Amino acid sequence: MGSSSGHGGGYDLSFKILLIGDSGVGKSSILVSFISNALDDLSPTIGVDFKIKLLNIGGKRLKLTIWDTAGQERFRTLTSSYYRGAQGIILVYDVTRRETFTNLSDVWAKEVELYSTNQDCIKILVGNKVDRVSERVVTREEGTALAQEYGCLFLECSAKTRENVEECFEELALKIMGVPSLLEEGSTIVKRNILKQNQEQNVTPGGSCCS
Repeated sequence: MGSSSGHGGGYDLSFKILLIGDSGVGKSSILVSFISNALDDLSPTIGVDFKIKLLNIGGKRLKLTIWDTAGQERFRTLTSSYYRGAQGIILVYDVTRRETFTNLSDVWAKEVELYSTNQDCIKILVGNKVDRVSERVVTREEGTALAQEYGCLFLECSAKTRENVEECFEELALKIMGVPSLLEEGSTIVKRNILKQNQEQNVTPGGSCCS
């Protein structure tokens, strides 16, 4: 169901990030652009997909597990459970399609309120496709105002040109690291995984044996 980038090696903190927004706003494109620096024609996400990215921020080695959700309404019940435990949520809209922007208030902000289990969760509003200058219908000022209304970070980006794509995830991660409760969660996940690995290594492989 998912793939990873930069698997292996240790990390200090582990965070769960969720990408949400209408179908076709470019969530998968933003994720692929961030993970692999390459962009192919992507088909719509069916249900949920995830990818892993390891990166260094603020002197810490981070593991980001980024969940890419389907925007279509028929998948909503499936994706609602993925809000659980997310330390960061990226709300994406398309600057060339106004309905994707208005749906942030009408649909997606309500979903976050309904399903997010983490009160301290950091949210960032991202306007994608700024490379299509002549087609833009949502201004930067409108995006800034909505982000302020919901207490979100704000960035505009282009998955196609990769403008501000890395900054989107890095700013979110830095903000998460600045919240003590989220930092503790990210550290606890790592400790739990190390403990689990040690337990698995201590189990003798193979079936039963007699001496």
